Amino acid sequence: MNEQNLRREIAAVKEGRLSRRDFVQRMLALGLTAPLAGMMLAHSGVAMAAQAFPYKPTKAGGGGPLRILFWQAPTLLNPHFAIGAKDQESSRAFYEPLAGWDAEGNLVPVLAAEIPSVANGTVASDGTWVVWKLKPGVKWHDGQPFTAEDVIFNWKYASTPETSAVTIGDYKDIKTIEKIDDHTVRLVFSQPTPQWFTPFVGGRGAIIPKHLFGDYIGAKSREAPNNLKPVGTGAYLFVDFKPGDMLTGKLNPDYHMPNRPYFDTLEIKGGGDAVSAARAVLQTGEFDYAWNLQVEDEILVKLEAGGTGVAEIVPTGNLEFILLNATDPNVEVDGERSSLKTRHPLFSDPAVREAINLLIDRTSIQKFIYGRGGIATANCINNPERYRSKNTSFEFNIEKANQILESAGWTKGASGVREKDGKPLKIVFQTSTNGPRQKNQAIIKQACQKAGIEMELKSVVGSVFFSSDIANPDTYSHFYCDMEMYLMTMASPEPQVFLSQYVSWEAATKANKWQGRNISRWQSKEFDDLYNELTRELDPVKRAALYIKLNDTVCAGRHVLPELNRPRVSGIRKGLQTHSSGWDNDLWQLPSWYRES
Repeated sequence: MNEQNLRREIAAVKEGRLSRRDFVQRMLALGLTAPLAGMMLAHSGVAMAAQAFPYKPTKAGGGGPLRILFWQAPTLLNPHFAIGAKDQESSRAFYEPLAGWDAEGNLVPVLAAEIPSVANGTVASDGTWVVWKLKPGVKWHDGQPFTAEDVIFNWKYASTPETSAVTIGDYKDIKTIEKIDDHTVRLVFSQPTPQWFTPFVGGRGAIIPKHLFGDYIGAKSREAPNNLKPVGTGAYLFVDFKPGDMLTGKLNPDYHMPNRPYFDTLEIKGGGDAVSAARAVLQTGEFDYAWNLQVEDEILVKLEAGGTGVAEIVPTGNLEFILLNATDPNVEVDGERSSLKTRHPLFSDPAVREAINLLIDRTSIQKFIYGRGGIATANCINNPERYRSKNTSFEFNIEKANQILESAGWTKGASGVREKDGKPLKIVFQTSTNGPRQKNQAIIKQACQKAGIEMELKSVVGSVFFSSDIANPDTYSHFYCDMEMYLMTMASPEPQVFLSQYVSWEAATKANKWQGRNISRWQSKEFDDLYNELTRELDPVKRAALYIKLNDTVCAGRHVLPELNRPRVSGIRKGLQTHSSGWDNDLWQLPSWYRES
């Protein structure tokens, strides 16, 4: 379908000649996804479909304890400092955004009274402002009212550089927020902004209370007592938190949704490993839910057989990838390692980066490790399908890697390790500790040895690797080694924010307390310019083309090496109803979880 025909179809929906459902079905037949179809309609002024989630309990409470396993244990409970998914998820148990994303890519109100749209007059047709109407009667857990002042404060808090919030990029396009009344705000953007639904939405949009954090904006942000003692608006009240171990909560009797929550208490247990977490839900039933089951698929299938739970696999845009450090982790400049003022002594040579890309056996890693839980890819953007580039490909070829290195002057010494200008090809490759990742590392190391690259493997416990502790040199955001591997979640069917992890101004540095999202510290003016163009483009068809160009640019740089598109794999005890979405946190509908017998 060409652009002209597509616009005719959208116009037919707007005029009532074609139903929303029929439009989505036609787009599916063309290879598009439901989230993309919904977003195209939203961009064109068609309000998103109202969502209703099945919920059978007729009163709050009575469900007993809800026991959740996070084998990568949470370490803090402020959503603005949640670098890793584990801390985002745990924060979401208590804090809520204005809206979240359902499985079909539709926005669902949470603290908002309704979803803004051009159709209801709350989104400017030129993308310069959006009006959010807040749900009345919502209270913070300490009884204080949730108001427009809290929304305005969160923008100021996150966008103040000295706060060093990981969410700063989500709010940078807001020029100002105008308070219309206690329950209505207008976000005015500094330029036409198609992504009006980024601030205050989804996994990175949870809102903290002004009356408890107001004195900790800026340089004092890390000193706030409530960074570890959340007072939110969610369905559960905070009880206790032992970082790296246990988080507990209890039913909020004043929750703003009727008959919720079903469970009387909440327990999020951290630590252990993914296999034991899978076993505790799928086989023994000790727990109700296990997050992020990064386990060999062969093991999951065995645990499911005749057990108490099932592995739920939900399509996402999440990416398991390898980063090649663009800076030198072994040289200190002005008290900072991996400084932007340095260049990596090996990876500054494009031949080395190209060779390593050829030495990643993605097909075998999918087949023998991840199975249903990982799809080999050469792309950073994999879903929605409309945004997936067909210009890229991957190849595993040890002989070709050897030829490239030889031609670039990297010759093998007596030890079999290649060197050039006195620099040996010796690399430290780190990731978090779990079975699949260590097997993944081993496969890559074996191939690299055959190409004359010596590789030292390093694994760091997940609670440390994904920690936001600015004093810990082993976090993935410090990146004090040559290569590292981890998963980046894509928290929206629109990948603009996802792609911000590659822009130059998001580089993780000492100045921003390593909260920047660009961990490889790769810098590209071409990419930056394309990204800035994307942020101004309102046309959904042109945006799709820009997404593909951006994907191809970052992949061509070879500092970012996509490996697997990772569906969300969770362990769910039979009978538990969770309303999962691949575009938001696992716990995004936690208030509506319940158990059927």
